[in-house]
Amino acid sequence: MATLVPNIILNAAILGIIYGFLGLSLTIVYGGMRIANLAHGDIVVAGSFITYSLTAKFGYSPIAALPVAFIYLSVLGYGLYRIAGKRLQNSREPELASFLFFYGVSLMISASLLFIFDADARAVSFQFKPLSFQFLGLRVPHARLVAAGVALALVPAIFWALYRTIYGKALRGAIMNRDALRIVGIDIDRLSLFAFSISFGLAGMTGVLIALVFPAFSPFSGMDYTILGFVVIVLGGLGSPLGALAGGLVFALTEQLTTLYLGQSTGLIAGFLVLVAVIVVRPAGLMGQVEWRA
Repeated sequence: MATLVPNIILNAAILGIIYGFLGLSLTIVYGGMRIANLAHGDIVVAGSFITYSLTAKFGYSPIAALPVAFIYLSVLGYGLYRIAGKRLQNSREPELASFLFFYGVSLMISASLLFIFDADARAVSFQFKPLSFQFLGLRVPHARLVAAGVALALVPAIFWALYRTIYGKALRGAIMNRDALRIVGIDIDRLSLFAFSISFGLAGMTGVLIALVFPAFSPFSGMDYTILGFVVIVLGGLGSPLGALAGGLVFALTEQLTTLYLGQSTGLIAGFLVLVAVIVVRPAGLMGQVEWRA
């Protein structure tokens, strides 16, 4: 037990980084556009299958799948926004309209993956050497370290883009007040197209990392990751990029420690109980901003 608990905590930290990255790509669209992307998990799974294809059929390293997944799924996001994004934002109930639209997109993506790859669960067979590292008595699989390292390298780049570039600052402004941006002359349609494409590309890259961390995935795994993504951003605070990372870490730590002491079936239950407790105490989430209404 003396070494088991530190191993669990380290494992939870790695999972938390991946969960946070999952929520980060989702909150960019929901926070800035109030569009509920119910197909988010299916886009993530599509990134995992791109990784599988490049490793199994062409023998490439999973790292090579990162730019490929980003480009392919950014193009998908671009196309979907051109088809329906502007209409969804201008509808009376953008959350409800987007919920229904992206439910259909979710079914289309999962059906396409099922048609191409069949219903069998797949896994990335590429092995990093050595298989694991041991440090201070802690043993960590090499693949998980690579996934965590890539996520940790990408997160500062994303935050630099959000806080230092014109588009990033405008996107954070849209999260706070879209109407104010229109008043100062910001092209909301162009900004939304940018956010949509980036969100889909980051979701695809998340799928690459998930393929390294989790043992298997299938065309039917998408809804699990969609639910997990929404849990993370609600826990951390809707529209808060830092909150997405914090929510991912809290959820993963709760899940892993509960699994250690109470068993496998209780991990997710404990995570959702923490979500409920946080919402009761702080409805805006851990790092969200409370909106005051008269």
